[in-house]
Amino acid sequence: MAISVYEQVKKALQDIVAPELKSLQIEIKRLDEKIESGYKRLDEKIEGGYKRLDEKIESMKNEMMSEIKRLDEKIDGLERELKVAIEIRERLSALEAKVGIKAGTE
Repeated sequence: MAISVYEQVKKALQDIVAPELKSLQIEIKRLDEKIESGYKRLDEKIEGGYKRLDEKIESMKNEMMSEIKRLDEKIDGLERELKVAIEIRERLSALEAKVGIKAGTE
């Protein structure tokens, strides 16, 4: 029984092309997995970068808040000293007035 041309072409395709297609499918799957792995590593790096950036921002925020608090305390101290100086000046002026000394003359 003779094999028809159709059957010969079909057999050739099955014997030659089908294994190549299977090989290509395997290679494509391997490349997909490699790409997916690369995406995962990239996501991890980006996420880690965001975390480090957040930590740096938080650290800088804490440093700034500490500095602001220190400056607030310094301003409060200067305010108290100014009030004391004004009070002393007022008392001195009152004493000078009682004694009859003109301010700025001796």
